[in-house]
Amino acid sequence: MQTLAAFFLPRRVYPPATEQRLIEVEPGVPVLCHCHWQKDRGALTLIVVHGLEGSSESQYMLRIARNGLAAGMNVVRMNQRNCGGMDHCAPTLYNSSRSEDVAAVARNLVERDGVSGFMLIGFSMGGNLVLKLAGEWGSDGPAEFRGVAAVCPAINLAAGADALHEPANRIYEYYFLLQLYQRFRRKVRLFPETFDASRLRGVKTLREFDDRVTAYYCGFTGADDYYARAAAANVVDRIARPTLVIHAVNDPFIRLLPETRQALLSNRNITYIETEDGGHCAFVGERDGDSSYDGRWAEREVVEFAKQFR
Repeated sequence: MQTLAAFFLPRRVYPPATEQRLIEVEPGVPVLCHCHWQKDRGALTLIVVHGLEGSSESQYMLRIARNGLAAGMNVVRMNQRNCGGMDHCAPTLYNSSRSEDVAAVARNLVERDGVSGFMLIGFSMGGNLVLKLAGEWGSDGPAEFRGVAAVCPAINLAAGADALHEPANRIYEYYFLLQLYQRFRRKVRLFPETFDASRLRGVKTLREFDDRVTAYYCGFTGADDYYARAAAANVVDRIARPTLVIHAVNDPFIRLLPETRQALLSNRNITYIETEDGGHCAFVGERDGDSSYDGRWAEREVVEFAKQFR
């Protein structure tokens, strides 16, 4: 009910006009970022990354922008490669291993805009990316890197893909597959010399899609290899900056393995919040009619956590 309520009952958010910027994450591969700046660009900058088949226009992205701006922070809503109408820009696919794309965006903001402090925020698949990058940086991250927050991060990828195929979750798997099919067919039309539509033949699960498409075109030997190498669970023990992880026990398809949960709890740099209710990236509560709080608890908590780094 939480997950569906967040999807079907969105409260539209319209943040101020943004600066649109194309940032190369590798030669010839740009991603589209929407930058919200304070008058003083030296303010703390929140770099926000969306989930699977989301974009910079996803409502949780817009709510973080609204909340962050109100708290005096810069906010950069980052589209992953292909997302945000960027399919035509390069013959490449996005996936859960591309933490270096987030690093490239952060580096651009520091070098071009003089950002003196930034925080990474990710939802679902984006949560995996920002935690993976934080773990890869460890204690050697950029001096400007202050902290990281992840809401319902998909850090045990294989367990999540299998959970999506459970009978109760088929509606979600069908939704993601429909979006992924449409995107891949667009890529085939745009880059017929690179992509082959026949690879979709017989694909009926997310794991099969990742095996036949994602892994095949992104340098993995198969879905198992992709899930094993791309999971942030491998490196969360190395995170050395203040970190907030929010997970709901009743998230329908994000699964945290016991050893991953223990790794989160054992790292003194990580604040791990596990709620009984919340669904997937939803956490819909009661609105406060006397304030600006709209009942979207996770987006509020993330920005409250970020305030310590201002």
